Amino acid sequence: MSEAVPAAAQVEAQCFFEGRYVPFAEARVGVMTHALNYGTACFEGVRAYWNEAHGQLYVVKLEAHVERLRRSCRFMRIELAPTAAELAEIVVQVLRRSRYQEDVYIRPLAYKSGELIGVRLHDVADALCVFAAPMGNYVETGGIRCGVSSWRRVEDNMIPPGAKITGGYVNSALAKTEAVENGYDEAIMLTAAGYVSEGSAENVFLVVDGRLVTPTPAEHLLVGVTRSAVIELARQELGMEVVERQVGRSELYNADELFLCGTGAQISPVVSVDRRPVGDGAVGPISERLQHLYFQAVRGEAPRYASWVRPVYDSPRRRQAPAGATPALAGATP
Repeated sequence: MSEAVPAAAQVEAQCFFEGRYVPFAEARVGVMTHALNYGTACFEGVRAYWNEAHGQLYVVKLEAHVERLRRSCRFMRIELAPTAAELAEIVVQVLRRSRYQEDVYIRPLAYKSGELIGVRLHDVADALCVFAAPMGNYVETGGIRCGVSSWRRVEDNMIPPGAKITGGYVNSALAKTEAVENGYDEAIMLTAAGYVSEGSAENVFLVVDGRLVTPTPAEHLLVGVTRSAVIELARQELGMEVVERQVGRSELYNADELFLCGTGAQISPVVSVDRRPVGDGAVGPISERLQHLYFQAVRGEAPRYASWVRPVYDSPRRRQAPAGATPALAGATP
């Protein structure tokens, strides 16, 4: 597993909190905050990649993430004051003001901020926070081992899996910890009917007879922004047929290749499932190729996919000595 970023390698952080930009240390909520007690919040995970040669920080698929946050908020009856364009600009401003010159993870968080006791969504105040922290690999990208979880994926009539609702991630946390304590790197979750849904926080792709196969959204998965990017790369760059369908558990064992993808996980090839090797037990050529193409695109090195990324700085920046300290996300490396 990766380690936290040493404080000496960090820069001063700013975040957007209660309608203004403040130092990270000033963004605090009370212990009675509704979202803390009941999981009544929505969030996004957005990546920004530093390109040293360009002297530029690129935010990936920002508009898509903003729109998904707004959709999630509708489920939770959270009113977002900023427009989609204003929220995207807030994300960019947080990065600019923090002067990041490294890979970072951005967390827009819309939450029920009222300090009161009572399980409900109505008549509770809303708030927005946007912060960022250095982040490298959430899971390894050189080949991971997965285990099929005993915890089933939450379903649409329980907690909407197509929305990033904080309370719903207890389901993922249970699966992730079970997997790690059983000696795996990551979990793969099934639906109540026994079909493949997703990882603890990633979408699942299989390579089967030259085609790319992934579970349909009807299998209670979060339709990932990275998932859509992978499908586009497979079709446009590799000329592959992409099939969305039900996937049985046993297909995980017989796939030619298997990988997980997500904003945090990026593209992470799977080399074994339940201690059974996938293919020949090594990273497959298609997974490796898609991973290479993806990293080129998100670092601003693929002109064809320039629309995927938004540069943060108006002009190239040279790396400077750190000005202070900012928290690193747990399990992150620069």
